[in-house]
Amino acid sequence: MLLSSKMRVGLIVAGSVAALVLACGSETGSEFDPNGGASSGSMQDGSFGSSSGDLPDADLYANDPPPKWCGPGGDPAPPPPGGTEECPDDKNKPGCGCTTAREKAACWTGLRKHRNLGICKDGQTTCTRRNENSLEWGPCEGEVLPAPGATKGKEACGCFSAGQWKIANLSPCTMTFTDGSGTKVNAVSTILDGNTSKCPDQNPPTAAPAQAWSTNTLNVDCAGHFKLCLRIRQGVFETPSSNDCVLAEVCAESDYKTANVEQAWPDLPGWLGKDPACAKKWSDVPDSTSAGYAEMIVKGQSVRCDAIDDGKGGDLVFNRVKYCPRACNQSANANLPECVSCQQSGQGQF
Repeated sequence: MLLSSKMRVGLIVAGSVAALVLACGSETGSEFDPNGGASSGSMQDGSFGSSSGDLPDADLYANDPPPKWCGPGGDPAPPPPGGTEECPDDKNKPGCGCTTAREKAACWTGLRKHRNLGICKDGQTTCTRRNENSLEWGPCEGEVLPAPGATKGKEACGCFSAGQWKIANLSPCTMTFTDGSGTKVNAVSTILDGNTSKCPDQNPPTAAPAQAWSTNTLNVDCAGHFKLCLRIRQGVFETPSSNDCVLAEVCAESDYKTANVEQAWPDLPGWLGKDPACAKKWSDVPDSTSAGYAEMIVKGQSVRCDAIDDGKGGDLVFNRVKYCPRACNQSANANLPECVSCQQSGQGQF
């Protein structure tokens, strides 16, 4: 005789701004902002980019070359800048010559490799008369340079330092069944059903669902080739450990072609857990307690040839999100302290 039960799990997104609890079928976005005062369970140093180590006023062409190019699909590199070392034609620097009085243009006085990444943005300058016979660019007003002393994250204006990974469904399902050898638990991806998610019909599951687990989109400040993974661990969100068992891990890999434009990413595929012991540990956690958390991971290379990793060639965990207690799936528990913020959608910041 085979007896079975199914349980889906919602999600708490904890971050530096607010903790939002997302029920099954929810949507969460991970914004790359490592300096926002993350809570104890969030990644406090989950930023992208590396130490600049450059003087902010270094501008000789030899010390400020155009960024390297590793464009996807063999796309050609942008044309190199013209002009001179002191007055390159791609920066419109104050004091450099211009041709049309009162013309306005974007300007930049920093290093090229920081331009339009993270917090960095162009200013605006106006062509003004230097003397009777010549014109020059005026002050570069409104530009934002890297924060003094910043070596990581968006304040350092490194590639892949600002953006968002949005995932429509993060809910796993645990299936408990009893056969002749005792009680067992399997973990499997939920199936999207309209605006909610549900467990697969088959219990015990024998294969990963054919239907994708979730749609997702990516929007970051640098184009490139990236592999994004979601890893679900059984453990305590506030004290994460590499020893916490892995309930599931799924990945989606593609070229991100246009910086700062939200792009549909390949679906996260359906999955079947490979560690029944971990599923059992997850299932054994009391209904009033969170059973675990999800890690958001990236590895890849930007079109500027920056390695996007943990600094040692490994996967970079850039965010963690906390799952709701199972009790929060019941509408009668909506006012419980641990469930009061549960909702169908939300954005998680860190």
